[in-house]
Amino acid sequence: MIRVLIADDQDMVRIGFRMILDAQDDIEVVADVPDGIEAVRRARELRPDVCLLDIRMPGMDGLQVTKQLAGPDVADPLKVVVVTTFDLDEYVNAALQGGASGFLLKDAGPALLIEAIRAAARGDALVSPQITVRLLKHFGTQPKSRVVAEQPAEPLTPRELDVVKATARGLTNTEIGAELFLSVSTIKTHLASVQGKIGARNRVEIAAWAWRNGVVDDE
Repeated sequence: MIRVLIADDQDMVRIGFRMILDAQDDIEVVADVPDGIEAVRRARELRPDVCLLDIRMPGMDGLQVTKQLAGPDVADPLKVVVVTTFDLDEYVNAALQGGASGFLLKDAGPALLIEAIRAAARGDALVSPQITVRLLKHFGTQPKSRVVAEQPAEPLTPRELDVVKATARGLTNTEIGAELFLSVSTIKTHLASVQGKIGARNRVEIAAWAWRNGVVDDE
């Protein structure tokens, strides 16, 4: 059972998300709260598998909450999915840099919301399709003269590069497996190896590294 905490300042949004998630056999909403301060307190108390956070909340916004619960300095980070009405690159980037495992728009629909929760729980990251590639390509738009190549601790294998490229195009593990004729477990092994080599915390950071360093062909 995936235990979820919902934080949003709008009552109707919390009620709607709870109804959608509680209807799933493998998801249980353990708390819903109206502000960021309460979100941090309850998340630390309950240790849910996934925290579903709005960005604009009283007390403490969702980006600050994300950093406190999932940031690089957190010893035992929680999984965070940010859900917002605001499709702004700076919000997306700040959320992912703060440790979020997903970023969705509120109009993404129930199916994507549920998949984002499940993806975060199993250690994957999911970003709304309408902003995924646009966001990741943004990392590769700087003039080449300003880009300093980030060399991995040790070279990536050809297969790891294939997996990285597919990840950077926004494919899920299942889609990568179908494209490369690999099992999902093998893909996870490759991604874990890549994370260690380039110092990434999740698949979104792997994808961002790939775009920044010209690993992906911008087709």
